[in-house]
Amino acid sequence: MRARTLLAAGALLSTPYWLPDAVVSLRQAIFARVNGEQGVVFPNDQVGPERFEEVYSHPRADGRSRGAALSDLFWYWLAPGPHIHQEHLEPGPRHQEVARATAAVLSGSSRELADAAARRTASVLDELGGGRARLVRLRDLMMPVWAEFFYERVFDEPCPPAARRLITGNAEDVVNALKCVRPRRMRRRHRLTRYLLRRIDAGEVAHPLPALLSRTEQAYWLQGTFFNTAVVQMSEAMAHLLLVLAEHRDLQARLAAAPDDDRLLGDVMDETLRLYPLFGVAHRIATDDIALGPDTVLPAGSVLLFDYPAYHASGHDRPELFDPSRWERLPARQAHHIPFGVAANRPCPAWRLAPLVMRAATREVLARYTLESAVTHTRSLPSRGPCLLVRRDAPLPRPLAAAARGLLRVRDRWEDVCRGPLQLLLGTYMVLDARRQRLAERYFDSHDDQGRPLGPTGGPTGGQAPGCPYAGGP
Repeated sequence: MRARTLLAAGALLSTPYWLPDAVVSLRQAIFARVNGEQGVVFPNDQVGPERFEEVYSHPRADGRSRGAALSDLFWYWLAPGPHIHQEHLEPGPRHQEVARATAAVLSGSSRELADAAARRTASVLDELGGGRARLVRLRDLMMPVWAEFFYERVFDEPCPPAARRLITGNAEDVVNALKCVRPRRMRRRHRLTRYLLRRIDAGEVAHPLPALLSRTEQAYWLQGTFFNTAVVQMSEAMAHLLLVLAEHRDLQARLAAAPDDDRLLGDVMDETLRLYPLFGVAHRIATDDIALGPDTVLPAGSVLLFDYPAYHASGHDRPELFDPSRWERLPARQAHHIPFGVAANRPCPAWRLAPLVMRAATREVLARYTLESAVTHTRSLPSRGPCLLVRRDAPLPRPLAAAARGLLRVRDRWEDVCRGPLQLLLGTYMVLDARRQRLAERYFDSHDDQGRPLGPTGGPTGGQAPGCPYAGGP
């Protein structure tokens, strides 16, 4: 009896070390089984890393959502208005107009963009107060920064607190659902949609809106592009970057001592985005046969799944290690490194803006704080990046800083014990719910590729497309 009791106690106490990984493996197996064979993953045995970008850039790999069952899941996570999300619009006039409008909002001189990011970062850090140390979640810390930054890009005015709360609430709900740590709360998202509709009706958007979109779709475009994807991706990127610096205190010290060293900070950012790419898998649909050689043809309708982590890991010595010095030996243009996608097939519209503003925000943080953390760092980062910020002018004694890192690690391990099963449960539910709702499939059953409603004979009826009735209107 005593031996069994000791064995049970040992199993319980060791759960932080084996349960999270076991749950992740089980969740991946269940997702693969539930989703079935969704497509062809690259790189693979027939098409290696050396041809990854060739396939990704192929002009026939230009379908976006129509014909891929996987789209139902992405549309579910990105609702409302996933049918008008720039990344999921089919090729054609609407996508071209939306892409031009997005580029106009994101444009600006390097100095203007960097200064705006530094101001917004400083403003949010001021809200932390004057205490010696603060425990934060890095993603949560940075989300208001980018909510305010992109609000100013869209409306050309300072972001009021109420609008910031709407934007961060929407972005948090989307990213928490994507990471399967919270169910969707569509009412929270609809509040932002209604706010944007009021601003559009009042003529208060500082940029021309895409004329091919209906009024509701214009609100969805603003919400999905700037107050969903932009805020989420920039917050995630900064959480990874700051957490890397917390883990590598030598690099942190070098950057704090030489804040203008663009080369070093650029290498650290490249290595962070290589090891922790913001995209897991990007999917495209082959709109015609793609011949890759005499014995390799991807038939029309194939769902092409581009595995960013696998591609970024190829072509490097010891790819699992964080080593910014590798970029001193290997220029990014020669590496298997596409943090913002490929230029020939819908690269991230913020490919120019993101590095500029990330540098400015990082320098603002390092000018004020040292960062201490030792938590598990994964690409998905469901923990949101727990970190201790210590005022640079009031450093902690080294034993106290080491103790703080140890406590953070223990707490993070035990949080994983609860979080893993929750992700398994919610992730399975959302996959099944997305398949039940069939948002993308039902939309394309009633609209053509350009969003025009189909008539009884299957042809377009003309006029502008209404808001997607399946994603939950405002």
